[in-house]
Amino acid sequence: MSQIALVIKALLQTEKSSTYSSAAKYLFLVNNSANKIQIKQAVEQAYKVKVKNVNTFISRGKLKRVRHQLGRMVDTKKAVVTLAAGQKIEVA
Repeated sequence: MSQIALVIKALLQTEKSSTYSSAAKYLFLVNNSANKIQIKQAVEQAYKVKVKNVNTFISRGKLKRVRHQLGRMVDTKKAVVTLAAGQKIEVA
């Protein structure tokens, strides 16, 4: 498995992330152990763009009840990647 696939899981296309695209920002679902430098390198290699800034945050998993047991969904890490001026990622 390549290094890019280990760092970036998916490019998220949500209602909120669609408002980011006008400011050259894109939302990625990334590996929980990936740091900002690894995310920047992976995005630059995968999409052939120049990354200006990377902001990360962890979405904590919600508590869910399954029958009579209390369970928990997994925590996910997301990254908001800002591209340099004039750069763009083609979203299909």
